[in-house]
Amino acid sequence: MHDPARARFLDALRGLSPSDFVRLTLGAPTGDDPTLRSIHARPVVLRGGVQVQVVWRHERRDITKNLSMDAWIERVDSLLGPSFRSAHLFSADASWQLTLRPNKPGKLAQGPGAGPADPRHDREKRRAVSADAPWLHALGVTTADGTVTKGMEGKYRQIHRFVELLSHFLADAPRGVPLRVLDLGCGKGYLTFAAWSWLRSSGWPEATVTGIELRPELAARTEAVARGLGCAGLTVRAGAIADADLPAADLVIALHACDTATDDALAHGVRVGARWMVVAPCCHRELRPQLAAPAAMAALLAHGILREREAELVTDALRASVLEAVGYRARVFEFVASEHTAKNLMVTAEFVGGDGDRSRPAALASAWGIGHQRLAAAVGVSLAPQPG
Repeated sequence: MHDPARARFLDALRGLSPSDFVRLTLGAPTGDDPTLRSIHARPVVLRGGVQVQVVWRHERRDITKNLSMDAWIERVDSLLGPSFRSAHLFSADASWQLTLRPNKPGKLAQGPGAGPADPRHDREKRRAVSADAPWLHALGVTTADGTVTKGMEGKYRQIHRFVELLSHFLADAPRGVPLRVLDLGCGKGYLTFAAWSWLRSSGWPEATVTGIELRPELAARTEAVARGLGCAGLTVRAGAIADADLPAADLVIALHACDTATDDALAHGVRVGARWMVVAPCCHRELRPQLAAPAAMAALLAHGILREREAELVTDALRASVLEAVGYRARVFEFVASEHTAKNLMVTAEFVGGDGDRSRPAALASAWGIGHQRLAAAVGVSLAPQPG
């Protein structure tokens, strides 16, 4: 079907010379690769002349290729619609934002330009979190001169990995709108401050971040750091995830909330309609006593360490399937390398709506002898065998 908005967008792209083109982003992926989040392109000057540097952003890696302007335009033409439903094009003087909708005409909006492009290929890499950030020093991650404190190297890498993950996860999220973030079980606040700092400098200047920590003394100390640094919009208070008076949120974070506290965090996100959730599970105790492996896999549970790991795998697989049953797109992947921490899995979820498949959680529970799981119970997903 011919879409006039799509055609006008491609005409605008074809009308730009390499010197006029600043950048282009493709978002809202609909293709076969569930790990692909977005595509970003900008001009670069190489020995052979100006090329377009194209970065395919996946959940866990980036893939970069250099294409000619003509080849890039052909690629965009082939991707718009079948693989991506949004595109944002910038020249120095104007911008075009295209939104494609199934079985409806697309929408094209025009706005201001982005100023001249920076075509340098070897630009200095911009660090996600500056080592001299005052909050890093206040939390003991770095010294006053920005040197990483001895023994905090792993935490520093974790902070950078977390911010990198957020930048990919929220790549297509609308900027300039109020964004409410809830960090449940925030501990000393390393990632609470990281989220606040990155969001406020990356298109959400009014983002608010609320940290919830079970230990009152620790919550008070972290809140004092935020107030001492003048971190407007960042607050930390004491409370238990399961029964605290929690606010609504657009993004829910829970890093290493112990055992079923992870389920409580996810359940709260579902209840308040959070669009995004990012959790790193910890201490999978709830299902371990229930597990009864299928006969063909009984040997997997014959040893304690294997039973423990199997409980982790089954728990997180069940959590993901429950989230998908209530309208989220869920992913489970490695957060940081296992040599830094054994608690290295990450579960992300983005609300996409629609009716999910409620038979999958029930089938998984039935296969492993599971009669109850906290997240499923909290969001009303039955684990009983489905009819038929």
